[in-house]
Amino acid sequence: MSLARNTLVQATLTLGSRILGFGRDLALSAQFGQGPMMDAFTTALMLPNMFRRLFAEGAFAQAFVPIYGGVRAREGEEAAAVTASEALSFMFAVVAGLCILLQVAMPWIMPWLLSAWRDDAGVMFAATTAAQLTMPYLACMTIASLLSGVLNTSGRFALTAAVPVFLNLCTLIPLLAPLVIEIDQPTVLLATSAAVSLSGLIQMGLLWWGVRRLGVTLRLGLPRLTPGVSRTLKLAVPGVLAGGALQLNSVVSQLLTGSNEGARSVLYNADRLYQLPLGLVGVAIGLALVPRLTRAFVTGDHEGGRRTLDDGITLSMAFTLPAAVALFVVPFFIIDATVTRGAFTSEDAARTADVLRHFAWGVPAFVLAKVLTPPFFAREDTRRPMIFSITSVAITVALGAALFFGMEQAGMDGVVGLAIATSTSAWINVALLGGVLVKEESWTVTGRFLSRFARVLAASLAMAAVLLPANIFYDDLARLFLAKEVAVLVVCGAGALVYGVCIVLFRAVSPAELKAVLRREPGASTPSGLD
Repeated sequence: MSLARNTLVQATLTLGSRILGFGRDLALSAQFGQGPMMDAFTTALMLPNMFRRLFAEGAFAQAFVPIYGGVRAREGEEAAAVTASEALSFMFAVVAGLCILLQVAMPWIMPWLLSAWRDDAGVMFAATTAAQLTMPYLACMTIASLLSGVLNTSGRFALTAAVPVFLNLCTLIPLLAPLVIEIDQPTVLLATSAAVSLSGLIQMGLLWWGVRRLGVTLRLGLPRLTPGVSRTLKLAVPGVLAGGALQLNSVVSQLLTGSNEGARSVLYNADRLYQLPLGLVGVAIGLALVPRLTRAFVTGDHEGGRRTLDDGITLSMAFTLPAAVALFVVPFFIIDATVTRGAFTSEDAARTADVLRHFAWGVPAFVLAKVLTPPFFAREDTRRPMIFSITSVAITVALGAALFFGMEQAGMDGVVGLAIATSTSAWINVALLGGVLVKEESWTVTGRFLSRFARVLAASLAMAAVLLPANIFYDDLARLFLAKEVAVLVVCGAGALVYGVCIVLFRAVSPAELKAVLRREPGASTPSGLD
């Protein structure tokens, strides 16, 4: 159960970051609503955000850890450090070059990314400049991702999970500045965009310090395509594509909505809510699984690998199903009570809730994909997950475009169609990944697993019964508790309490397992300042 402990550390620290991120999103919505500056900011953040999720939140780390861990186990610390340094130098040079190219080309790219505002010179200038300011974040995340892989291989998850908080801290400052001094929206937009890159520098610096504290010395030198770099790229590039299906699907959705005013803002707000369980559970378990599965593969402990994967799937569903149920049952209640203020209206909340509900039934698939890809990465098999990921993206493009434009022509909100397409393709991706693992006996669907899953599902449905009346008595609850913000906390808290009680009553999780969550993995040591 040390897997659960590592996941708990990762998820707890990530939760702190996400709470600050929620505060940042409240400030964004209050400042910009669903107007042109919000569309400009979400477009400027689109590419850096995608790279952050691909690199910092697991996909690259999951692909790099088996390579680094394998060299470390076979050849020792010094050889592993050389491999990491060579990969770092090459990838940083490539991504830095890409950043510069995108900055130069952005005046020609932005009208295609944000075609809804193509004829508004002011919005185009603000969006283009904002995107140029956020681009250095890509280079910072390249280094940060590799440093995170080194730390995770050594069993250090705390610092990796903690540093993203600086993205939210840095961007909150310019967003809250209008409360103190008078600043126009374009200036706030540009200052917030610059703060994104500043946060990347801080994260990179702290992770570099963490690696040095472990006694690992990495050097950033001239890029060379050495055999070690070639092998890393051969596995890591497909690995990034394999582990980043959801992020690529998100980008596809945003590109399709470029001609729809306010659609980017709807996707951004829905994305932040449905990605919460993914960041807290899926990414945390995925990062904790890779080192353990790699050790099991290297030592030939196939039974231990299957048991680890079984624990990971069960644990992920225990945390994910209730979150998905809540987002599906009471999306408007959650959004209107928490986000609606300032320029963000109840009408905006209703539109976002319709989209969020269709992302919600895909949430378990989003998380499962993060749990089912590590077994492939641990065996340095990134080709098949990449094929499944590309298939998933192709389905999103075809189905999403058909639903988006079809619903728009029928007078409905096409963004809902994009959510349906994304969730559908995610479940297809999970079916492909899981089917291969079962066929190769890397994972076995046992009666014990099915029984525990059924109990988790029953507890989630009991929670849904508590949440459902909130849709009917929303106004009454807001008056009863004097504020809608208090009402949503009370209702969601009651739902969580019911779920927790049912989990224990239905014996989905035993008290012994809850105690084991807090145990440190045998033999683990913690250098001062890291955990």
